[in-house]
Amino acid sequence: MKAVLIIDDEPDMGFALKEALSRLGFDAHFYRDPIHVLSNVNIKNFSLIVTDVKMPKMDGLQFLSEIRKRGIFTPVIVITGYANVEDAVKAMKLGAVDYLTKPFSFDTLKSLVLRLIPDEEDIIAESKEMRRILQVAKEIAKTDITVLLTGESGVGKEVIAKYIHKHSNRANYPFVAINCAAITETLLEAELFGYEKGAFTGATERKPGKFELADKGTILLDEISEMAFKLQAKLLRVIQEKEVDRVGGTKPIPIDVRIIATTNRDLWDEVKKGNFREDLFYRINVFPLRIPPLRERIEDIIPLAEFFIKRLSNKMSKNLYLSEKMKKYLINKPWTGNVRELENFIYRMAVLNINGEINPPEEDEVIFEEAKISKTGKLKDAEKEMIIDALRKTEGNRTKAAKILGISVRTLRNKIKEYGLRDV
Repeated sequence: MKAVLIIDDEPDMGFALKEALSRLGFDAHFYRDPIHVLSNVNIKNFSLIVTDVKMPKMDGLQFLSEIRKRGIFTPVIVITGYANVEDAVKAMKLGAVDYLTKPFSFDTLKSLVLRLIPDEEDIIAESKEMRRILQVAKEIAKTDITVLLTGESGVGKEVIAKYIHKHSNRANYPFVAINCAAITETLLEAELFGYEKGAFTGATERKPGKFELADKGTILLDEISEMAFKLQAKLLRVIQEKEVDRVGGTKPIPIDVRIIATTNRDLWDEVKKGNFREDLFYRINVFPLRIPPLRERIEDIIPLAEFFIKRLSNKMSKNLYLSEKMKKYLINKPWTGNVRELENFIYRMAVLNINGEINPPEEDEVIFEEAKISKTGKLKDAEKEMIIDALRKTEGNRTKAAKILGISVRTLRNKIKEYGLRDV
């Protein structure tokens, strides 16, 4: 069952969305506070995020910006009762796949969600390197060896972890994933190892941890390099002794779990910096496997894009296809967010497509490639503010600012001249 994350400070709206998505067969989770979600929820476990814009502590656009900074490219639908051009532009620029204005119909929500959530986990491997990785993954799946998957955010480390589990003798048992970067130290300990009733305030009942839930199966420790140093010692003991101690517990619980860990950092470098235990490093780094970024496997870009297009065509009952110009554009784009960014980009372009052929955005309109809005005056104002904001964030560094905005340095230079701006 695919999981959907709903964030809305209005309980009635939140529960209505949860009910609607549950009726569609999704595992819907509703939260009122985006700050709480960022601190306590494993966002990467969700296939789709639906967030309100106007919220008191952190608005939906700030939340969207924050998860993108964390390398989370999960598709996001932004909803609001106060539609305006500026918010629409910002939402699309930050990577939202659609922008809905309240009130909207159940059918509108249904059609949008069904075409955004994939039906299956597929691995496209046309490049020689990815074919080699899949072959290696299939071989090590036959063993219980601990695997460390390394690579940039969005390259597909979790997909490879699931592939290993699927081809192992543990395939009929649970695959449990936990993001070590998305949860505070105290909560992460309780999530990993479980707790007894009364172990701390709010522990009203006994709860098994992720290790117990993964018994006889596989546990994925996502972004293990972000785990607090103190907690690393407890994890080391679990690995060595093959047993866990629940928080507040009095006796250890034996477990039989295969461990796969991921990181987008150089773990040995973290050891040298004193951020990661050396003894734990050797326990985790038994079989390291690097997943290359998309720019190093160019042969996979078009097959991946066409796979996403085909899936969307089926869901939208529409004959979508990539133009030759679009294929060249996709191959030359850097894809710093890797496969997740590519998928998100294809979704947005497909949603805005009219005649079936998907073409690249015009360079001068790259900032707003997803926002086909006719209110030119307000759009120009929004564009100007975004450029100023990018220049401030980068202290006037045009190369970095252009990267943030998703445009070339030449286009940024022309925009600065057009608006009479200085490098802030």
